Formats: sequence, C-alpha cells, structure tokens
Amino acid sequence: MENKIGSISGKMRRVVSVKQGAFYEVDGLEFDTVAAYNTLKPFHTKGAGWVGYILRIDRKAIYIAGDTDVTKEAKGVKCDIALVPIGGTYTMNAKQAAGLINEIKPDIAIPVHYGSVIGGKRDEEMFIENVKEPTKVEVKIRL
Repeated sequence: MENKIGSISGKMRRVVSVKQGAFYEVDGLEFDTVAAYNTLKPFHTKGAGWVGYILRIDRKAIYIAGDTDVTKEAKGVKCDIALVPIGGTYTMNAKQAAGLINEIKPDIAIPVHYGSVIGGKRDEEMFIENVKEPTKVEVKIRL
C-alpha cells in the first residue's frame, strides 16, 4: 500500500489514511467513513478496512457506498443522495441495492458500479423498478 500512496502523492495535495466508522475534516471537506465489505463473497473483506464515504457538501449528505454488499453499517446511513453499486458480482446486486435504498430513504439514488466490467442495462432497470417512492432514481451511466 505504501508504494501506491507514494506513486500518487506527488499528484495530490494531501493523502489522508482513514478508518471505518469515523468522522474527518480535511481542508474544509467534512466526511464520515462507513465500512464497505462483502458479506458472503471473498472480494472485499471487512478486515481489510475498506470504506465508503458520506460527504457533507452544501448542507447535503452524499453517500458513496463503494464496493460493498448490504451491511448493517450501510443500513444505518442517513443521507440525501446515495450512490450504490448494483453490479452483483463484487457488490450487492440491483434488487439488494434497491432494498438498501428503500431502507435508508435518500431523496435521490444513483446506481453505480455496473455497465463495463459487470452488470448491464437489465440491472439498471431492475434497480429502478424496485426503488420505492419518494426516492427518485437518477441514472448517470449511459449504456
């Protein structure tokens, strides 16, 4: 990991290591970290320390779930906008992601992590079909 950070650190102003379940303020940007992991797959283990983020921008909380399944930590997120993976192979699938969205109830849900390596148009459609009002789905990936 140190080599990866060293190779990009010259391109960035600052690199900050984070831990799961913590609040940070870095150069005026406030964010919380949320554990991001697979529950029944070997790809992203909880012990690896991977995280998603809840950014606080313009009085909005924006959840970027990262590579994760539906977890107890994700179910506890409070946000206005949620970007959730729907691809299924390395993350939750479209129905599971819709279930998470229906539980945390953001104003807007944006499906991500599909369309190139895994997942496709049907996953997007399934997500849209299963997200309940009042949450609105905004699709940003054009397939």
